[in-house]
Amino acid sequence: MVNFIKKILNDKKEYKEMMARVEALPGDYPEAYKKICNYMWTFSAGSGMDMLRIQYDLIDLFEDGAAEGKDVLEITGEDVTAFANGLIEQAKRWDDKLRNNLNKSILDRVGKKK
Repeated sequence: MVNFIKKILNDKKEYKEMMARVEALPGDYPEAYKKICNYMWTFSAGSGMDMLRIQYDLIDLFEDGAAEGKDVLEITGEDVTAFANGLIEQAKRWDDKLRNNLNKSILDRVGKKK
């Protein structure tokens, strides 16, 4: 139980640090980040850990763009949905394992007959 509580406290601390980075971004970056993340979580299909990695990568990308003086749309493009969909595609899905297992089981079986 103690480890569980420590994990929750560490996760909360990490989230606050992540959001502090987001809030430190200039201009429209924080709002764009939050909206993109909300959209991505709506369509996420994995454990969530991949989504967190993608969110950290997005913060890095936005920080780099802001440091170069770029507007947020210079990073995302005008089709922000397509940009977000591209990010979502990087996440592992829970059903990827099922697909891989199906392919492997059939290929192992059929491959032995050849």
